[in-house]
Amino acid sequence: MRGAHLVHRDGRWRLFVALPGSVADWPTHYFAGPAVPSVQERSRALTALGFTLTDGAAWSWTEDTERFDDPASPVILIALAPVEPVAGGVS
Repeated sequence: MRGAHLVHRDGRWRLFVALPGSVADWPTHYFAGPAVPSVQERSRALTALGFTLTDGAAWSWTEDTERFDDPASPVILIALAPVEPVAGGVS
């Protein structure tokens, strides 16, 4: 399944689409500023990358740590949503 990932690290937000079978050159967009990108901003970025959320999909949020098993480690916020290519986009 293709998934859009939104990750907050180092003071900025990065949106990328993980493509099955590929570990390099994933379509990526960086947002300016530290504020959480709105749903509309994420949608525009996904469209620019050639993707859209699958029908009825919503973003799910979780948090992780930068350093595994270190309770003092900074938190990394992560959002995930299933996506599909837009017509004429990436396959």
